[in-house]
Amino acid sequence: MNLEEADKKSKFEYCINITITSLVILLSAIPVLEVIIRILFQTGITASHALMRHIVLWIAFLGSYIATLNGKHLAIEAGRKYIPERFQRATTSFCKIIEISLLLAFFITSIYFIFIAFGANERIGYLSTRFLVAIMPVCFLGMAINEIIKIFKKAPSSSKKAGYLIALILVGLFFCIPSFANNVYNLPGFVNSLTDGSIALVQATKAIVIFLLVLAGVLGAPIFIVLGGIAYILFSAWGGYTEIIMNEMYVAITGNMIPAIPLFTITGFILSESKAGKRLVNFFKESFGWFPGGIIIAAVLISAFFTTFTGASGVTILAVGGLMYIILQNYGVDQKFRTGILTSSGSIGLLFPPSLPIILYAITANLDIRQLFIAGILPGILIVLSVSTLGIVYTRKHKIPCEKINFLKLIKGVKECFWELLLPFIIIISYFSGWATITETAAIAVTYILIVEVFIHRDLDFKGLIAVVKKSVPVIGGILIILGMSKALSFYMVDEMIPQRFSEWVSARITSKIVFLILLNIALLIIGCFMDIFSAILVIVPLLIPLAEVYGIDPVHLAIIFLANLELGYITPPVGLNIFLASYRFEQPLEKIYLSIVPFFFIMLLAVIIITFVPQLSLMFIR
Repeated sequence: MNLEEADKKSKFEYCINITITSLVILLSAIPVLEVIIRILFQTGITASHALMRHIVLWIAFLGSYIATLNGKHLAIEAGRKYIPERFQRATTSFCKIIEISLLLAFFITSIYFIFIAFGANERIGYLSTRFLVAIMPVCFLGMAINEIIKIFKKAPSSSKKAGYLIALILVGLFFCIPSFANNVYNLPGFVNSLTDGSIALVQATKAIVIFLLVLAGVLGAPIFIVLGGIAYILFSAWGGYTEIIMNEMYVAITGNMIPAIPLFTITGFILSESKAGKRLVNFFKESFGWFPGGIIIAAVLISAFFTTFTGASGVTILAVGGLMYIILQNYGVDQKFRTGILTSSGSIGLLFPPSLPIILYAITANLDIRQLFIAGILPGILIVLSVSTLGIVYTRKHKIPCEKINFLKLIKGVKECFWELLLPFIIIISYFSGWATITETAAIAVTYILIVEVFIHRDLDFKGLIAVVKKSVPVIGGILIILGMSKALSFYMVDEMIPQRFSEWVSARITSKIVFLILLNIALLIIGCFMDIFSAILVIVPLLIPLAEVYGIDPVHLAIIFLANLELGYITPPVGLNIFLASYRFEQPLEKIYLSIVPFFFIMLLAVIIITFVPQLSLMFIR
């Protein structure tokens, strides 16, 4: 890419980021105004909820486009590490051709969906609904074009480019034809007229294509492409209307509680991009550094604080890991232990409100968010205490010095981060008091932290806010588009009663609840290694819910078991996400990271086992 092209791309991306930043400000402003107007005048803003849901739709798809532009979509990629170097290019091309073909199929399907689902005169306020929903095909097409440009630019020769073109045409036609056929011809009638031999051929083709999609997912294709592609094949194989996929995606992304996800994500990224981390480190150091293990506890609590708001534990390691690494080094903590404690505590905090995984789980499983927030508190404290205990033992054994408590420094620390420390209390009071919904609470959190970091501490200006949005929207877009595609796949699975059949199959072979819980923990740890927590929630939870009912496991308890295991999965060798991020952040080879996390892995595993087999820990406050 030459300088002129790079400059054009940079300007184009900047314009999109400006647009998304404006949408985020609008998304956070509307609920806050709604709360104020409701308190003062006992009324609300006309069509505000519908408008907010469609703002989220725009943020989701523009964020997804930015993620495609920068290669930031959530993907597994574990399989690619084991592919020999000479096959890497072919592997990438295979994944890209499937991705482009499906994006074009989604583009066609979403256009049909808009004209089928919404009338020409249908409006939200003064805006046409068709115009608002048109962001779906526009971004699908934009993502496809972007990937086409990438694949042809990387082609080493004209013959390779010709090969890519032929492959794209053939695979693209294979995926796109069902969308045309469903709307132009009577495809269901055609399918019903098939002979037994033709039906067997369709079944075999469907199985082969789904296998290739799963293979592409293991080799690094975006998870939303794999989920959406499987749903697309399943719906189209027997003449089902593929517009159902777009309808389910639209319903999922425009759900009533969904705006809380981007809003809390933005809150976490504002904290990580400002100097809040440094202020909180000073506060916790002065608060806990005076007794044995205090500095370790401070590191764990800081990590929990950030992970609670960001949801993605990698942000915690990248945001405050380096700072805490230096502080622990200054206290005389050896390299192995400080690497292990910071890597392990990078995922601590996912069980505390307002954790994004808890919100997403509640939406997916149709559970009360308040109950999940409350249920996660004691298990979350148990995991924090378990890791902190190792810190106390280590500091006593190695005679790590403690600082004398200095009340002047402590008061100074409180003053410096007073406004950030108020944030959790504002969220808890506004939501648990009942005078604000989860979306309104998230909007209050964003508005509050923006005021704190822009006007009080002056860590951010408008350019800084754009930078925050630039970093956060690929995460938001990646999560929400996976949510949409998984909803479509779940629709098919529920319609075909797959979760019920799966639960019947498992229950016929495993009769003991204890054996089931042991196997569940093992399976979730493995899943946690290979999938990020958001993807795992959306893909795995619909299958687990009927199983839990068979074994009499409380759905809230199941949620905490699931989240605790996925939290541990971040540091489960060999491919836990935090392991790779720690290797990058602390500039150490993976072998050293593996050795450093061993004691923390086992102490956290013990905590997860207690959480699993002592349900009262999760349920005592909600029952």
